Amino acid sequence: MITQLLMIGLIAGIVGGMYGGGGFVIVPAMTFFMGVSQKSAIGLSLGVQLFSLLGAYVYYKQGNLSIKYALLVAVGMIFGNLFGATFVNQSFVSDWMIKKSYGGFLLFAAIKYLFLR
Repeated sequence: MITQLLMIGLIAGIVGGMYGGGGFVIVPAMTFFMGVSQKSAIGLSLGVQLFSLLGAYVYYKQGNLSIKYALLVAVGMIFGNLFGATFVNQSFVSDWMIKKSYGGFLLFAAIKYLFLR
């Protein structure tokens, strides 16, 4: 179990460092391979975001991180994360609903990246 968790973290870290954020790796990996609920996987993904600062530092040193933009986005994320977490943790929101909406979001993003400008 420890090895699996370390591997999920390693892969999510590599992908996050390359593409910006490893949550899209962590959440499915934790549900598929570790058998945790969707809500627990999301909680874990949010809980490890602080450690992305090391990758952000590398981007900053290379001139690829605007602190101004990062701070403005962070303010939005504070409120967005609070709203999203509060909503998803309501009893009427099932893991099935979360998986379907998350999958739809990923599919939409993939189509945009692959076929549109």
